[in-house]
Amino acid sequence: MAKTLVIVESPAKAKTINKFLGSDYIVKASGGHIIDLPAKEIGIDVEDGFKPNYIVMKDKKKTVAELKKAAKSVEDVILATDPDREGEAIAWHVANNVVGKKQPSYRILLNQITKKAVLDAVNNKGEIDLNKVNAQQARRILDRLVGYKVSPFLWKTMFSGLSAGRVQSVALRLVVERDAEIDAFVPEEYWDIKAMLSTKKDEQFEAKLAKKNGKALKINNGDESDVIIKELKSLPFTVDKISKKKKKRNSSPPFITSTLQQEASSRYGFAVSRTMRIAQTLYEGVDLPEGTVGLITYMRTDSTRVAPEAIEDVRTYVSGKWGAENLPDKPNYFKTKKGAQDAHEAIRPSYVEHTPESLKQFLSGEQLKIYTVIWKRFVGSQMKPAEYSISTAQIGAGDYELTTSASHVVFKGFLNAYEDVKTDGEEEIAQSEFPKTLTEKDPLSLNELIPAQHFTKPPARYTEASLVKEMEARGIGRPSTYAQTINTIQSRDYVNRDKGKLQSTELGGNVNKILVQGFPNLFSVEFTANMEEELDKIEAGDLEWLKVLGEFYGPFSDALEKINGKRKELKESLIEDTGEKCEKCGKPMMIRWGRNGKFIACSGFPACRNTRPLEKQEDQTTDEVCDKCGSPMVVKNVRNSRFLGCSKYPDCKNTKPFLLGIKCPVEGCEGDIVEKRTRRGKVFYGCSKYPECKFASWTRMVASECKTCGAPSLIEGKNGESYSCERCKSIFTKDEITV
Repeated sequence: MAKTLVIVESPAKAKTINKFLGSDYIVKASGGHIIDLPAKEIGIDVEDGFKPNYIVMKDKKKTVAELKKAAKSVEDVILATDPDREGEAIAWHVANNVVGKKQPSYRILLNQITKKAVLDAVNNKGEIDLNKVNAQQARRILDRLVGYKVSPFLWKTMFSGLSAGRVQSVALRLVVERDAEIDAFVPEEYWDIKAMLSTKKDEQFEAKLAKKNGKALKINNGDESDVIIKELKSLPFTVDKISKKKKKRNSSPPFITSTLQQEASSRYGFAVSRTMRIAQTLYEGVDLPEGTVGLITYMRTDSTRVAPEAIEDVRTYVSGKWGAENLPDKPNYFKTKKGAQDAHEAIRPSYVEHTPESLKQFLSGEQLKIYTVIWKRFVGSQMKPAEYSISTAQIGAGDYELTTSASHVVFKGFLNAYEDVKTDGEEEIAQSEFPKTLTEKDPLSLNELIPAQHFTKPPARYTEASLVKEMEARGIGRPSTYAQTINTIQSRDYVNRDKGKLQSTELGGNVNKILVQGFPNLFSVEFTANMEEELDKIEAGDLEWLKVLGEFYGPFSDALEKINGKRKELKESLIEDTGEKCEKCGKPMMIRWGRNGKFIACSGFPACRNTRPLEKQEDQTTDEVCDKCGSPMVVKNVRNSRFLGCSKYPDCKNTKPFLLGIKCPVEGCEGDIVEKRTRRGKVFYGCSKYPECKFASWTRMVASECKTCGAPSLIEGKNGESYSCERCKSIFTKDEITV
């Protein structure tokens, strides 16, 4: 008869551990949390010291009964839930709800699921860490207070079913603010010039114009480019200087949760949740010929620390595989970022001898991809830096200086094992080439000058991985929360993922607007980061969890009471003018948010109660004919713009701009004004010749000639009673114009 019950979280992990332990042990899974706060009430008695009302989860009653039955049949219980705050809380709940009061129970931590690790842990049993439990409990109560107090405010302001969250709403804010940066971005024109040159031996190469009179050269437009090209064509080209230098590139540290998520996204396009799901299966165990083996260490970590025995093993492997010349004299150690919990090792293979090639037949395609980058990154982290030889040639032409460079790997080092995917902001190693025979003072022949127009680009939209990177850098959330947070803002339709990029929806933008206006501190990056630090201090035993909750709740409750008084004002800030008149009373019809979403209502409410659903706009027919197939063109309405599309779509995909019959007012521009919408649905008017013409107006335009300068169109004032000229800035009253 078994003497000990071992309780883990997942059935897969239970299966693996069961194979390592003998007949004296029973291994069962809790399936995660077994108790939680009730779903339909707040479940926290604020007046009684924030006492939580935990109940057994409905879908876990059978599991709890089975665990209780198993516990009664053994002498003691070992709690082997995941080695983090969440796992500690689960162990505590199991101890209080499954294990008998007089029955001994012990806590073990498993950073990796291997036979040695499991047996060592069982032989070194400990106790539940109540500081970790209290940190998790404080987080759960904070999140419940925010969710259950703020979400109803959103329901009353917009419509039911919306949610707010202490971390999720800050993640949403990051996405919305990045989108606003992109919408507000005004591209700037710039040019570069490349010269195709050749030596006396007719060896051709390329150089880029860099300086004039020793200063960096900025070419703002095509006219400036033409002047420079004309000058360069009349000048002799000579090699002024050739310089060579060595550059070392150090290996990257082994993965932590966020960097693994970023790498999997960059290499394979994996969503954050997918990466974590795959990593979980590698951690819990895979069937190999020698038995079930956990292939990697715990995958929720913010530490780059590695166990000494693992470093010793990988150094032995590197020396045998690539030679001692690739091994540094001392192990490489990497600094863990400030504020990290440092509770677990970095993510690494449990056994370095389990190479990706040796496991190919035992892993699925996605498992092999994740295991391969983990294995290679870890092995590379304990190897010498790569070394490059970089040669740079400076070419003189009068007052101008051109440059070209070339690089060669002279020592591969860690590149034998692993090469990172380059991410934004990382330094590029020069990859261009020029003839090795090139020497100083050599005359050169100019074959061709190639000008190129460019425009500055707005900041990139977040991907799931780059959002995780930003959250980590700002101290928002922790490794165990990233995937869930990003899933939540997408499942709520606050954010869409399109071709790997995250974009806030109109709903997400409005929810963010309400939350930031109503709770500027609560949903700020700084407040959320400070709260994470306080939770870390609770875990470390440096702060009392009830004190943290008390200091949070007072100001939060006051802010909630204050903002409820401004609910009407906030609700009105979301109203949009449709441009239509009410057919019953003649007053403007407005788009409002109600309990079922958006609808159209008369602004004369409550005197006039005319309303109707906000229906999807149907394609409008036009007199235009498709110049490709001869079919009628129709007006298409999409989220960001109106345009003309062929009525035979998808058989014919021809499109044309939707013209308003208004000419661009910018002098010399032959463009037409087109109606566009921002990503969040706000209408604006811009020139069809963009980006050559950057004219844009947030307010409506009319095809009325300016009586002062003759410009073909005017911009309507915000009140609709005045009109201004973009060209000469004259202002006219409504009665002075002819539309």
